[in-house]
Amino acid sequence: MPVYEYQCKECGHHFDKLKPMSKMDEKEECPKCSSNDIVRKLSVFAVGSGSKSGCSASQQESCGG
Repeated sequence: MPVYEYQCKECGHHFDKLKPMSKMDEKEECPKCSSNDIVRKLSVFAVGSGSKSGCSASQQESCGG
């Protein structure tokens, strides 16, 4: 289940919400001020390559491998 990041336009509070992709478009409420004026932010996440160095086979030269 993905974690979605939100920001309240009313009070500026940032918060995360774990929910299924099937409910990603459902409206959220700010846990701080209860406003419904919320914007979903773009999240940055890391994906492991299985390599202990953190580099994929195609990146070995640029990662010192």
